[in-house]
Amino acid sequence: MKVWMAPHGLHIGYGEPQDAAQLARLHAQGFYRGWPVSDFEAYLAAPKITPCYIAMDARRNISGFALIRTTDDEAELLTIAVDKWRRKKGIGQALLRAVFDDLRHSPVRSIFLEVADDNNSAIGLYRRHGFADIGTRKGYYPRPDGSAATALVMRADLG
Repeated sequence: MKVWMAPHGLHIGYGEPQDAAQLARLHAQGFYRGWPVSDFEAYLAAPKITPCYIAMDARRNISGFALIRTTDDEAELLTIAVDKWRRKKGIGQALLRAVFDDLRHSPVRSIFLEVADDNNSAIGLYRRHGFADIGTRKGYYPRPDGSAATALVMRADLG
């Protein structure tokens, strides 16, 4: 099993089925429509298709995660979330580094994602990791007030 280092005494490893409830809780902190535990259970049951990288302490308390889906030579960052009390401390960067490191040892050559066009913090993180805008999806993300945000579609090449 691979393990990557993360800031603040955390390390990054792979998600396991018993992590589903913690992942759903973290996801709900950061997204208007958090995914249910059952979605995470399904993703974690298929680690070859949807690997999940978790930033955790020695007791497996999860501070953040990144979930991807892989196909032949492409991957998609489905979601990434960091505990609201741990944001802006380098955990998201560490998660993306682990994802990129792992994918470089696979047939995957590029990774895609969607991000709300007003999520400047996430967009900055993605751009620092080599993601570039390749398109938009208007009305993609529903908002609590009934409006919808445009998604930027971004891609990074893995070499």
